[in-house]
Amino acid sequence: MRSEPVLSVIRAYDDWIVRGYCWGRFWILRQRFLDEIGQYLPERGRVLDVGCGFGLFSLYYASIRPELRIAGLDRNARRIAMARAAARRLGLANVRYEVGDATEFRGGEIFDAAYMLDIVHHVPEEAVRPLLEQLAKALPPGGRLLIKDVDRRPAYKRWFTYALDRAMDPRSPVRYWAAEELQDLLERIGFRVHRHLMVDVLPYPHVLYICERLP
Repeated sequence: MRSEPVLSVIRAYDDWIVRGYCWGRFWILRQRFLDEIGQYLPERGRVLDVGCGFGLFSLYYASIRPELRIAGLDRNARRIAMARAAARRLGLANVRYEVGDATEFRGGEIFDAAYMLDIVHHVPEEAVRPLLEQLAKALPPGGRLLIKDVDRRPAYKRWFTYALDRAMDPRSPVRYWAAEELQDLLERIGFRVHRHLMVDVLPYPHVLYICERLP
């Protein structure tokens, strides 16, 4: 939390409530975890951030990987406006943001990689497979989809996560997927999947799915 890239992203927002939210998100997905996830992103190329929110994670990756071109997608127009303003304040020309519902994503562009950080469990269950299928079509063979989400086990960690999810966004639906269930779905869609367990001292059942698009 003391690294300059993280602090610069937090300072890029004018709204103190949003800054507080950013502190909370970076507290949950600390720089160690962001770098753990980031090691699976390409050094250069086009990357899609699905459900980017205020843009804090895409701004972080855009600032430390200047050869990446990141596109952020979120259905909340206010958050997208704030993400754009933060990118301007940081002087980042390699990130752009668009308003759009992830469940209505239909591609049209090819990306070298894509990621969703704590998004899947907020997507209605019936919309998850169509979304993942569309993301698969937006990646070339060998392209990576990175999904950071939470497992259903152990139960006490799931309930801890649920309480925080409700506190941070009480209107958003919540449906946690068992790790085996989500991996099976991804494999049936056409990904080779490796699960990377992210160990935290806090009671979060983090799981990172590294999904490689098969030919």
